Amino acid sequence: MAQTFRPHGVLAILNTDGKAHPKENSFVAISAVLGAVAIITSIFSNLHLLTSWTGLAGIFMGAYGQFISATTGERFVLVLSLGASAVGFFLGVAHGGLWGGI
Repeated sequence: MAQTFRPHGVLAILNTDGKAHPKENSFVAISAVLGAVAIITSIFSNLHLLTSWTGLAGIFMGAYGQFISATTGERFVLVLSLGASAVGFFLGVAHGGLWGGI
């Protein structure tokens, strides 16, 4: 049988070309975590410092991850992470900013 075997898992979604991309995948993972923290903590207005800084870090990590990404799966997750980081960052700035409303 001449069928293509594709491993299942999270890294199989990111590495669609069959090659390992540890540097790119680490940027995807860090950007996704920062975006999730930024969007979740944006619900609470008293956490605006955490929201703003994690959102800003997620924006920079996601932007550089987009610059070095190798596959479409990585870019897809990075765009979602960038959006979550940006929303968290903007809501954090609206609730008090990066420096606590100085």
